[in-house]
Amino acid sequence: MTDTRTATAVAISPCGDSALRVTVDGADTDRVWTAVHRLAGWLNHGDIHPTVTAVPTYDAVLVEFDPYHTTGDVIASHIRSWDTTAGEGEETGGGVIDVPVLFGGEAGPDLEWVAEVVGAPAEKVVDLVCAKEHLIRCLGGPAASAMMDGPDFDVPIPRLATPRLRVPPGAISVAGRQAVIGPVAAPSGWRQIGRTPLDILRTGTDHGTGADSVVPYRPGDRVRFLPVDEATYTCLLGAPMGYRNDE
Repeated sequence: MTDTRTATAVAISPCGDSALRVTVDGADTDRVWTAVHRLAGWLNHGDIHPTVTAVPTYDAVLVEFDPYHTTGDVIASHIRSWDTTAGEGEETGGGVIDVPVLFGGEAGPDLEWVAEVVGAPAEKVVDLVCAKEHLIRCLGGPAASAMMDGPDFDVPIPRLATPRLRVPPGAISVAGRQAVIGPVAAPSGWRQIGRTPLDILRTGTDHGTGADSVVPYRPGDRVRFLPVDEATYTCLLGAPMGYRNDE
């Protein structure tokens, strides 16, 4: 399936006996990402929902289905009927989430190292991190981590040679050209530059189901990092992460 205006192509391949991987290819990475998320939304809210669940990433969608009720061939045929231009040009922007961050020290043990790689003082690195709104591209593991565009560094940031076995919840880390917020304690090879005091996970029973209901963000939202000092960090420790629309 191709579209000459967006230069995208969709390829479908099996992923086990109850899932398909749908890869979108194209010259424009932003259009590819947008197409991926339009496709996932179409599947999650379309005729065969809730038989399928679509999980979007940067350039692909994992489509999980119940093999007792349908088959991969049926789902693939349904996907091939998708109009690649449907919804193109519509507003896809989400909300903005303000995230206070304590940078450096124990909260950001890799900040000085990243500063050396970037070739700038640590204060300049913090300024670059806080200078833009970071677009969340997808939710990753573990626990719906916010995978987003990274700061505008001149060079990509290498990962740790040996990953840490435990990075605390709320860690703000960078690697390559990306940034991530980790909701839970987990191993990581990313470079931790700070930590938010906010409680990210919503573990109650009143938030519905799905990854985007247990965290207050979703792909298409943007994150604005706000530097805080230790006193403010301590004061905010455990406060729930909020959500704010643009309008």
